[in-house]
Amino acid sequence: MKVGIVGATGYGGLELIRLLHNHQKVEKIELFTSSDEGAIFSQKYAHLKKLYDQPLQKIEAATLAQLDIVFTSTPSGVSSKLLPPLLNGTTKFIDLSGDFRLKNLEDYEKWYKKEAAPSEVIAQSIYGLSEWNKEAIKEAILIANPGCYPTAVLLSLLPLLKEKLIHASGLIIDAKSGVSGAGNKPSLMTHYSETNENTAIYKIHEHQHIPEIEQAMKMFANSDSPITFTTTLVPMTRGILATSYATLTNGTTEEQLYNCLVEQYKNNPFVRIVRETAKFGTNQVYGSNFCDIHVKVDSRTGRAAIVAVIDNLVKGAAGQAIQNMNIQFGFDETTGLTEVPLFI
Repeated sequence: MKVGIVGATGYGGLELIRLLHNHQKVEKIELFTSSDEGAIFSQKYAHLKKLYDQPLQKIEAATLAQLDIVFTSTPSGVSSKLLPPLLNGTTKFIDLSGDFRLKNLEDYEKWYKKEAAPSEVIAQSIYGLSEWNKEAIKEAILIANPGCYPTAVLLSLLPLLKEKLIHASGLIIDAKSGVSGAGNKPSLMTHYSETNENTAIYKIHEHQHIPEIEQAMKMFANSDSPITFTTTLVPMTRGILATSYATLTNGTTEEQLYNCLVEQYKNNPFVRIVRETAKFGTNQVYGSNFCDIHVKVDSRTGRAAIVAVIDNLVKGAAGQAIQNMNIQFGFDETTGLTEVPLFI
């Protein structure tokens, strides 16, 4: 396999390199940039000395067309311009940016505030929620890798919505993320003085992942209800903890919720259902491609707390992208993704 990474200097690109470096099927990794052409990659990132001393390459269609697969880990609005002319060859693409996730072009332009990709390309893209869309992923030329928040939320909610164990209406989702989810471009929001010893809610009712979650709920669970979704930045580097509060349907028990999740994911190596636990946190999946899920019912209110944790840079980005590549090319799904989580 010859692999290309466009946007190699971002956090998502760095995670792709880290994971693909030990992937048994990958022979060569080409690194591309739109801003640092010719720069020696290991001089920008010293931890890659003697591993990736090659210069960053200019993004050129002819070069990309010679690769088996290209990952685009770019800011929103870049891939929508870059990829459409390249989709007629044999190269496959996995986009991590969000430019091809939303099927409704008006939704994309409303929530992302950018011009949408051409409609025919959007129609061709496959939503890459690995555990829920495998058959389509196998045949895909262009995969829209899910967002980090939607990955955690959807994996924890879809089985329960599909089996009608919880009500779709009135869902309240409170999601918390580490700072790396904002990317490596400095901003006031991610400035040390702003994030250190501070927890801040942001994009209240305006986060671009809202329509993505609602679209996938309709696609996989036939649920057409709007959600209340809030996001909070916490002073840590990695990790997402998403807590969804849902009203139980009549007679649903905690045992049924647990059994439903276990049954849904029994053949999925990266989803772990945690039953009894004194604590449940992001460090149990840090650096890994796991999504851990826990449910707890409050019998007083008839509501359930459904909690999921992922590493936003791995299962929420690069890890899931490689999992999708494995599915695309018929490799074992876990290839290159068997790292034990870094607990401390």
